[in-house]
Amino acid sequence: MFSKACEYAIRAIIYIAEQTKSGNRPPLKDIALEIDSPEAFTAKILQQLSKNGLVFSIKGVYGGFEIQPQKLDTIRLVDIVLAIDGDDVYTKCALGLRNCSEEHPCPVHPTFKPIKADIRRMLEETSIWDMSESFKNGKSFLKV
Repeated sequence: MFSKACEYAIRAIIYIAEQTKSGNRPPLKDIALEIDSPEAFTAKILQQLSKNGLVFSIKGVYGGFEIQPQKLDTIRLVDIVLAIDGDDVYTKCALGLRNCSEEHPCPVHPTFKPIKADIRRMLEETSIWDMSESFKNGKSFLKV
């Protein structure tokens, strides 16, 4: 459903959020290790997230990545998806057709339309705070 970059971005933000709540700024190397992602790829993803104001990079001895504490409850899953993948999850045809629409639907359009609405709702309602709490409490995992 999401690109590999978006999957890693979501996992990275969850980890950074959990670390931010603990007063830590994890470095790139730790983030890549914790989300099981290649370091160079993780760096590019974090750069994109930083460019979109979702994470901040702090240089120096006590540097690393963090999320502004006041943003932990306002950043939603949709913010990450839009920053990395754009709005394809809402707009693309389930079968990959370029001109699928209400007027010219693909065979799965009527069935997939409510599913896309549910996905939109889930992305807009799910906060980084909630996902990082689930991870922190051991109820969810970022790697196998």
